[in-house]
Amino acid sequence: MEQYIIKGGKPLKGEVEIGGAKNAALGILAAAVMTDDDVIIENLPDVRDINVLLEAIGEIGAEVKRIDRHTVKINGGNIKEVSVDDEYIRKIRASYYFIGALLGKYKKAQVPLPGGCNIGSRPIDQHIKGFRALGAKVSIERGAVIASAETLSCAHIYFDVVSVGATINVMMAAAMAEGRTILENAAKEPHIVDVANFLNSMGANIKGAGTDTIRITGVKRLHGTEYSIIPDQIEAGTFMCMAAATRGDVLIKNVIPKHLESISAKLIEMGNEVIEYDEAVRVIGAKYQRHTDIKTLPYPGFPTDMQPQMAVSLALAEGSSMVTESIFENRFKYVDELARMGGNIKVEGNVAVIDGIEGFTGATVNAPDLRAGAALVIAGLCADGFTVVEEIGYIQRGYECFEEKIKGIGGAIEKVDSEKAARKFMLKVS
Repeated sequence: MEQYIIKGGKPLKGEVEIGGAKNAALGILAAAVMTDDDVIIENLPDVRDINVLLEAIGEIGAEVKRIDRHTVKINGGNIKEVSVDDEYIRKIRASYYFIGALLGKYKKAQVPLPGGCNIGSRPIDQHIKGFRALGAKVSIERGAVIASAETLSCAHIYFDVVSVGATINVMMAAAMAEGRTILENAAKEPHIVDVANFLNSMGANIKGAGTDTIRITGVKRLHGTEYSIIPDQIEAGTFMCMAAATRGDVLIKNVIPKHLESISAKLIEMGNEVIEYDEAVRVIGAKYQRHTDIKTLPYPGFPTDMQPQMAVSLALAEGSSMVTESIFENRFKYVDELARMGGNIKVEGNVAVIDGIEGFTGATVNAPDLRAGAALVIAGLCADGFTVVEEIGYIQRGYECFEEKIKGIGGAIEKVDSEKAARKFMLKVS
């Protein structure tokens, strides 16, 4: 079984380039099947979730051609099957985007209930509410969502809670519904704007993405396009926390600084220096960092996907910090793993109280989910001695070439699959 072995205690310095946004790419790939023409998607991250989704797109009859590692051409003209039932697709959360895409184009879809990281309850009731409002019949049978409609008609839909997935899913279906649909209390994340921009480049008529009210005028057909995915806000934020926690100095390139403002603000509150450029940010970690409080909120608030990484940084700051998780109830599973490394964190309900320590010590830990896994890698890079991070399949779901990028800024990390390889690495860096 693959694992990361890390020799910590060294400030990271240098430059790192951020890839395409995984969360945007998942929605865009599903939407790509909504036309019979060729669609070329660039800046695609080469991570497990993306590759699984591409396999599923091929399974339903679309033509999928990898032009290079980060570019794919998709043609959905020969799709014969609107039932997506692949054992792999059940493992990723974004499988549900096929419902909106296939329902919009073919007026029917059958998709397994999604999997993904176990970070808390993520019901799809708002997705179903939206599809039904558009005129679809929706049921859940034998672990799959089955949706169908004679026609999809416009509707005024108010989401009971802000939901990124429901906003994207219903937006895709409404793009090919009759009339003008209004989505209120919509999510505003950058990847929602990216999916809307992609659909518009195919001929859709979507206005207001990035605000809480999205207006969609349905069209009869969509056409081919070439589109480049935005940089990954969470990958960028992860390396920002990595630079701060290791007291390093890292230039993080190919980013949209506006998307990172909530992360930058907290790092600056802690005493770090964050310098913004047009398409890059530089983070210089302060030797002594201050405590601060964080509450996760929908965009433009502090992202839940950055909560574990920031908690690692706060664990090495002076004083007591409070982290309130308002999105997912199981997002603190990494706390027990950090305790093995000397972390002093107490969790009560959805609040973690973090008392700063002088430093972590190396230990063997398990990645409980994608972002927590990345946080444990950051802790390992700060720790005295060697840290082994197991279950790294979670991390590989969302970070491309993670260990190579860390090595590029001076981190001592190796992906190993045997005791012999681990010993070889330890001898090399000792």
